[in-house]
Amino acid sequence: MMTNPPAVRPANPNFSSGPCTKRPGWSFDALSGAALGRSHRSPLGKAKLREAIDLTREVLEVPATHRIAIVPGSDTGAVEMAMWSLLGPRGVEVLAWESFGAIWVTDAVAQLRLPNTRATVAEFGHLPDLSAVDFENDVVFTWNGTTAGVRVPDADWIPADRGGLTICDATSAAFAMELDYAKLDVVTFSWQKIMGGEAAHGVLILGPRAVERLESHTPSWPLPKLFRMTKDGKLDEGLFEGDVINTVSMLCVEDYLDTLKWGRSAGGLKGLIARANRNAAALTAYVERTPWLDFLAEVPETRTNTGVCLKIVDPAITALPASVQAAFAKDLVDLLETKGVGYDFGAYRDAPPGLRIWCGATVETSDIEALTPWLDWAYAELRAGLAKAA
Repeated sequence: MMTNPPAVRPANPNFSSGPCTKRPGWSFDALSGAALGRSHRSPLGKAKLREAIDLTREVLEVPATHRIAIVPGSDTGAVEMAMWSLLGPRGVEVLAWESFGAIWVTDAVAQLRLPNTRATVAEFGHLPDLSAVDFENDVVFTWNGTTAGVRVPDADWIPADRGGLTICDATSAAFAMELDYAKLDVVTFSWQKIMGGEAAHGVLILGPRAVERLESHTPSWPLPKLFRMTKDGKLDEGLFEGDVINTVSMLCVEDYLDTLKWGRSAGGLKGLIARANRNAAALTAYVERTPWLDFLAEVPETRTNTGVCLKIVDPAITALPASVQAAFAKDLVDLLETKGVGYDFGAYRDAPPGLRIWCGATVETSDIEALTPWLDWAYAELRAGLAKAA
């Protein structure tokens, strides 16, 4: 028989790591100014796209040296545009410590099949040896391992005088972590992953070294239209002024504009980082006093402040077969979903069994604090059920 559940529940039960919860106070009224039924190439449509680019630069503090484009295919499209357009002249190193980094390994090794390609893959919970990276090569990596909760602590491991390009998938790091653009030649993210915007579109940020590569290197393979960033050997500047490659959803663009304006009102990048840090600190305090849970990230300095990944460490559970452990973690999430307390906070399908709780800036700290007693309650109920069955 179930014990009494906690009295307080999160006001917003959305803890998904992507699409993330909408910003506080969001309603459909935020989309009332959308350029619906208008061409994205009309003066109004282009003005909104340009505003989205300009606000992205302002809120993320992207330097004037770097160009910003809205591109198709979410973050995946943005990363693959960069890889398929830029790689080839040098050796390539791809670093992976979770599921999405592993996708870029597949792109480089199995699809592009570039010579002198090295994949360095670490287990979930760990970073690879960053000191072993050869920056005379082009380097592809995720800033924050979305499915492992492991991030690089800073950009100190990247030399300023590197020979190759750095291509950084920052999709769950942008708007929550300091990115050193002087060390990053390509940065990508998707606005639904981190700011709760509606899906389908990616953002591609190119530094001057990446632009130089685009204008000096022609890939030996055909490039589909969606990947083409040059015309007659020169950068297509229109792409970085709101002249998108293909039709965008003006409804999604309006929603991104709304969340950017909220981000600016919340204190810009520093304010957004502070919000994420407060959320992660509240969850950390809970984990540190909870004997049955621990972080998947082994080293505290590498723990993310966005998609925090947790593992169950109760010996009575970890002694069970892997399939039973996975079922237990899934049942915990499902139980709280049936109670309307927390949605979509299970571990990613390729990750070790556990929980992944989004702590990004659009989440309120009070909701994190309200969720944690329910985690204990659900765990106790399921643990008692296992004991009874035994």
